[in-house]
Order: sequence, then structure tokens, then C-alpha cells
Amino acid sequence: MDDLKKLIREVSDYPKPGILFYDLTTLLKDKAGFHLLIDRLCDHYKGRTIDVVAGIEARGFIFAPALAYRLGAGFVPVRKPKKLPAKTASISYALEYGTDTLEIHEDAVKPGQSVIICDDLLATGGTAAATAKLIEKLGGKVEGVAFAVELTFLNGRSKLNGMDIFSLIQYDK
Repeated sequence: MDDLKKLIREVSDYPKPGILFYDLTTLLKDKAGFHLLIDRLCDHYKGRTIDVVAGIEARGFIFAPALAYRLGAGFVPVRKPKKLPAKTASISYALEYGTDTLEIHEDAVKPGQSVIICDDLLATGGTAAATAKLIEKLGGKVEGVAFAVELTFLNGRSKLNGMDIFSLIQYDK
């Protein structure tokens, strides 16, 4: 996926000194690159019945609906607290410094439905792992976790044991 990697802008010292930020907006604006990214994500799930693609706020909302559309599935948003209007299920999880919380509508996933979780980037894996727990709490079956980019040096896969993890672009440092 070197052709896609070339479309990602690297921004030094963002959001703070010492961090190298991988800016996907430059890939998204490239029509051929964006189409290729979605096509490749979909290829991984061909032949599988997927009922719902759960997109994690906020950048997961870019990729998950396109993936859901191509797979003939529904899209479900997983959001920060107090953003969803109906009754929600929530989960709090540990961050490097503190905690965060995610919510999903209680009726977003029906028991037994096959779900793919989608986000832009796999870093430490905490957000994706929390989302998987939310899906399972509602009775859904996590069929896979899809990412455009994976920062392999942060070992996020270790928090997603036993799951089908698929990332298109990997960075080793």
C-alpha cells in the first residue's frame, strides 16, 4: 500500500512536540486514493455477511459509512457522551492519562448481528477494544476491526486478542 502511504501527509510536532501526526486528509481528498482505500477495506470482507459497520467518533465516521454502503450493511455511530439522542449503552476505558467514555444507542445492534468496527487509525487499541465490548454488550458479534492506518510500534493489536484485525497501511515508527 505504498501508493496510499505516499498520499498521507506527515506533520511533525503535532499535537505536541515529539509527535509525528499522520494526516489522512490528504489521502481523502485524492479521489483515486480514497476509492482505492475503501475498495481494499471491502475486499477483506468479501463473501462475509456483515449486518452493521460501527464507526468510532470522529474519523471513523469518514470510513465506516463508505465501507457499510459497499458491503450492503447498516452504519452505526459510536460516540462520545451526550451526543446520541436516545437511550444509550456506555463504556468507560483507560487512556494513558485518565479515562474516556463511548456510547452507542441501545437498539443500534441486535443480538446475533455481525458487526465490523471501523476507525481511521489503530494506535494503542483501547478505543477499539472498548467499542468491541459495547457491541458484545448489546449481543452483537464482532466479525472484525478495520483501520486505514496502523501504528504497529504501539502494539494496539495486543488489546484486540482473538479478533480479525485488518489495517491497510502500517507505520513501524
